[in-house]
Amino acid sequence: MNRLLATAMGLLLLGSTPATSQTRTVELKVIETSDVHGHFFPYDFIEGRELRGTLARANTYINRLRQQYGDRLLLIDNGDILQGQPCVYWTNYVMPEDENLAAQVINYMHFDAETVGNHDVETGHKVYDKWIREVRCPVLGANIVDTSNQLPYVHPYALLERQGVKIAIIGMVTPAIPCWLNERLWQGLEFQEMVSCAKRWVKYVQQVEQPDLILGLFHSGLNGGITMENGIQEDATERVAQEVEGFDAIFFGHDHQVHNITLKNPAGRDVLCIDPSCYVRNVAEATIRLTYDGNKLVSKDIKGEIVDVRDEPVDQQMVSHFQPAIDKIKQYVGRSIGTFANAAYTRDSYFGNSAFTDFIHQLQLQITQADISLNAPLSFDAKIDAGPVTVADMFKLYRFENQLCVMKMTGRELHGHLEMSYDLWVNTMKSPSDHLLLLNDGSRNDQQRMGFKNFTFNFDSAAGIDYEVDVTKPDGQKVNILRMSDGQPFDENKVYRVVMNSYRANGGGDLIVRGAGIPKDSLSRRIIYQSELDLRHYLMEEIERMGTVRPQAARNWKFVPEKWTKAAAKRDRQLLFGK
Repeated sequence: MNRLLATAMGLLLLGSTPATSQTRTVELKVIETSDVHGHFFPYDFIEGRELRGTLARANTYINRLRQQYGDRLLLIDNGDILQGQPCVYWTNYVMPEDENLAAQVINYMHFDAETVGNHDVETGHKVYDKWIREVRCPVLGANIVDTSNQLPYVHPYALLERQGVKIAIIGMVTPAIPCWLNERLWQGLEFQEMVSCAKRWVKYVQQVEQPDLILGLFHSGLNGGITMENGIQEDATERVAQEVEGFDAIFFGHDHQVHNITLKNPAGRDVLCIDPSCYVRNVAEATIRLTYDGNKLVSKDIKGEIVDVRDEPVDQQMVSHFQPAIDKIKQYVGRSIGTFANAAYTRDSYFGNSAFTDFIHQLQLQITQADISLNAPLSFDAKIDAGPVTVADMFKLYRFENQLCVMKMTGRELHGHLEMSYDLWVNTMKSPSDHLLLLNDGSRNDQQRMGFKNFTFNFDSAAGIDYEVDVTKPDGQKVNILRMSDGQPFDENKVYRVVMNSYRANGGGDLIVRGAGIPKDSLSRRIIYQSELDLRHYLMEEIERMGTVRPQAARNWKFVPEKWTKAAAKRDRQLLFGK
């Protein structure tokens, strides 16, 4: 009895010790997904096979952590969720009156915050405005400003409270959207430079909300990307972390690369910067431990981790919930629209004329009656087999929801455009043993470059003209335009009607602005036609009209000198594709 009393007294004394009565630690878990691109379910609607990763597998991992952390787990998404797999095309454009499937998934998984991505804006006001209304968590974009009142178009930040911890999440999107998208898609909006915008909103949040934690949720890569004419950068996460005091961690994306680094802000404090890459192969995870002495926050410990969820078990309850939609999407993409008499491969496009690229050239010219067509391979290694062509195959043929544009260009401007394209694409060969293509071994695992130094979706070739690309010549002097393909002379001073996608016509890839030398502010005046619907829709219509199509490689251009380039092409093909 005396022993029990002594033990009780000891516990009472221990409980009243100031160090334990006033000190508490709260551990939070923050999980980020980014650049989901419609990868909701463990099924590839394009290829008709199982998918590793996806939100349905990530949700198994997330739910496991929720059992441990409860409301101390924060789930955030970083945008580019409305474009990619056919399921989002289906919900955006085929069934637009129904609740958007992306909104349904976000709500089902109980995300706490969502950022707008550039590909979300690409869907147009009608789609993304409806999606924003349907999403139940705050949709963020501090630097997306409504030009009618100079106020944020969506929430600039979200304020959450967990276990007495106040957390502010400031969202931003890359300001380079006007470089890629026609103003019609973002009419009435302005995308502000990120560093100055972050400074304003951090200051505001600190003064008004006085949070314990400030997190960034940025749809903007670490660094690099394009620099706009006014000096504004596409990828500015690194600059914000290093130049803006106040952020404890920044969760970012857009560049489709994995990052998990710690940078120093102007005060010398650590800022975790973490990016899970794309398609929900990974999630970015931060473990945050905050220690309080009474009500005073005395320390923060933040550690980041990239978690591979590719082989997590599928959340069958989630799949069952969405099974009716999955079945409708499978029915939609499985519809036959025509027949290919022969197969077509994207990989052929890097080495000269190809049935894949030239078929799109042919249809672009056929649809618009333009003089010249520009087109690049949008998928690194896609294939459409001979036989029935389905709606799913159209997502291999044309990956993005670009519109079709016809632009006025002089022959000289077109020539400059092609020179820049091939400078991005091919090496300057000094000997027969050199690479034909401009490769970079360090980019082999980069989802955008896949072994190339530059983005393959900027490798424009042309149809409607005959030309040679002399890879022994220096940059800017490789392209020799011989004639129009109908036998007429090519005139550098003549104005031609040139068909291309809307990404290119609005300055995407800088080929029009830097290569052709057309000022950015004059591009809209050069566009004489822009389609109402996306290019994939019109390609689909043409194939249905034609019935059976025979994609063939044209013979309007080639790499020279062939005694060097043929052997080099064979070597580089083996290096990139193994055959």
